[in-house]
Amino acid sequence: MRDKALKVIERLEELYPNARLELEYDNAFQLLIEAILAAQESDKKVNELRRELFNKYKTPEDVVKAPLDQLEKDISSINFYRRKAKLIKKCCQALVEEFGGEIPKSVEEMVKLPGVGRKTANMVIGGAFGLPAIIVDRHVLRVAQRIGFTDKKDPDKVEQDLMEIVPKESWTKFSFLLLNHGKNICLARNPKCEECPICDLCDSCKTKL
Repeated sequence: MRDKALKVIERLEELYPNARLELEYDNAFQLLIEAILAAQESDKKVNELRRELFNKYKTPEDVVKAPLDQLEKDISSINFYRRKAKLIKKCCQALVEEFGGEIPKSVEEMVKLPGVGRKTANMVIGGAFGLPAIIVDRHVLRVAQRIGFTDKKDPDKVEQDLMEIVPKESWTKFSFLLLNHGKNICLARNPKCEECPICDLCDSCKTKL
């Protein structure tokens, strides 16, 4: 299975040489807030908001000082903005009180923050800090299942399966590659199996062609 994972990485790297998150960010704080905003919202919409938002809120302390109704207004273009504003406030409060305003560099510490699950934590760990992280969003989950790397449906269990298969130094790159592949070729509906460079390695694809 590990050999299969290495082949998947090698081929997808040729297809996506610059694989990365679609969210745009300058630091870990920005990516953390954007990841909360991006739940049930498009990355494009979050990117449209980010410049104005982070010109105003440069640190967790800035968020803590802001009235909740003002923060709600500032992110009102985002789905479920009232709920997300409360989560962001609580998250930043915890960052200030428990971590001195710094973003922790471990998943175990980050998931203690309100509104932060393992997917978000791994996104920040891998995306902002460049540390090994398996990021299981809906795209990674779907592609991993189809290839045959996991038969689990729970993202945390999928993460554990992938951690055992993929070499640790490749965790983040692997996540970005599967994420990009899920958005471009291995679509939820009507996957483009005839265009897929890893079809011969994919359990689902081989049954279709």
